[in-house]
Amino acid sequence: MSDGEPLLTRRTMLQTGAAGLAAVYGLSGCGGDDDESSGGGGDSSQASGTVTFGSNYSDPVPKKALQDVFDAFKSSSGVTVDVNTVDHNTFQEQINNYLQGTPDDVFAWFAGYRMQFFAQRGLATEIGSVWEKIGSNYSEAFKQASTGLDGKQYFVPLYNYPWAIFYRKSVWEKNGWEPAANLDDFKALCEQIQKDGMTPLAFGDKDGWPAMGTFDYINMRTNGYDFHKQLMAGEGAWDGPEVKAVFETWRELLPYHAEGSLGRTWQDAAQTLNKDSAMYLLGSFVGQQFEGKAFEDLDFFPFPEINSEHGQDAVEAPIDGFMLSKDPKNEAAALALLEYLGGAEAQNTYLKSDPNNVATNNQADTSGYNALQKKSAELISNAKQISQFLDRDTRPDFASTVMIPALQDFIKNPDDIDGLCSSIEQQKQTIFV
Repeated sequence: MSDGEPLLTRRTMLQTGAAGLAAVYGLSGCGGDDDESSGGGGDSSQASGTVTFGSNYSDPVPKKALQDVFDAFKSSSGVTVDVNTVDHNTFQEQINNYLQGTPDDVFAWFAGYRMQFFAQRGLATEIGSVWEKIGSNYSEAFKQASTGLDGKQYFVPLYNYPWAIFYRKSVWEKNGWEPAANLDDFKALCEQIQKDGMTPLAFGDKDGWPAMGTFDYINMRTNGYDFHKQLMAGEGAWDGPEVKAVFETWRELLPYHAEGSLGRTWQDAAQTLNKDSAMYLLGSFVGQQFEGKAFEDLDFFPFPEINSEHGQDAVEAPIDGFMLSKDPKNEAAALALLEYLGGAEAQNTYLKSDPNNVATNNQADTSGYNALQKKSAELISNAKQISQFLDRDTRPDFASTVMIPALQDFIKNPDDIDGLCSSIEQQKQTIFV
């Protein structure tokens, strides 16, 4: 990973690409007629043959949903999509080498800074020609989240999803528990859950990234979204009182988390909602682990307020989608695929098989949304600020080499907060130069 990055540009992205996402569900079309970029040299109308696709959709539910989309694309275009599926975490860990080598024509990735990071380094092809065709069906916020530092588009959104505290309605009704709106009530709720014989919070951080959601929410609830932006940009002090307050609050909550989290994946933790754990802070993709009546039994509430100044204003709602690699072998077919993926038909097809997220195209059919999808869309639309998750709002090298081990160290030893914060700050200064 390259270390040098202009911080002013980084800050500008976070202000325009993420803060504006509160308007995502306002359904205000961005309009594609004023786009000046033409996107590569391919012509999607001449698409034929096979397009290769690098996928991190390795879990069964999203893997099937994506294949359903590709099958529908082949039926309508005659183009075959050759899918190269890699384990989700491995894909993220190896993405830099993958893109510098011989990547597939199109690959799955994330909006915002994670997209900009590789676009800025010439590891992706701009797709302005695609946005000229799909742009009118997206809000300006989604377009900004798909735009590189050069003002050109590099990303097609598929869906996004909120992080919240999930629970089983039947279990809560049986025990008389009620969602908590602030931290004091949340602690009291956790105490009651323990007295009633269950673990308050499911937790699994074997893969390193799930704990980032807990950090982000405590941070944004304590210090606000603007401080989150500064911290992710390398401008805030990790050894300052603001971050130490985050870890202090988290340390108070750790006894309510399931033990042994570093040996448990998020999928394993989700399954404990069946009988052992009462709540789980995760993205709405947690629904992948439930079917039928168990899925219908799921509900959630927003992460509780900590500081009244910031309330519950911010919501984590990452955007997933697709990019065009630096030198696609079949560019015409790749552009046609991206145009299709950005359309309402593809998103309707995907969400039919993976009803745990909400569509990004404002022409997608929401009439069939289940209760969780409707509530997810409402939570996102009512948010004053939207974050993209820690490992998407900051440099990928900082997230993977510093924050994953730091948060896991904290979980193992939560009593040395000063030493932990000092270590993060020292490492940050060697990366954000």
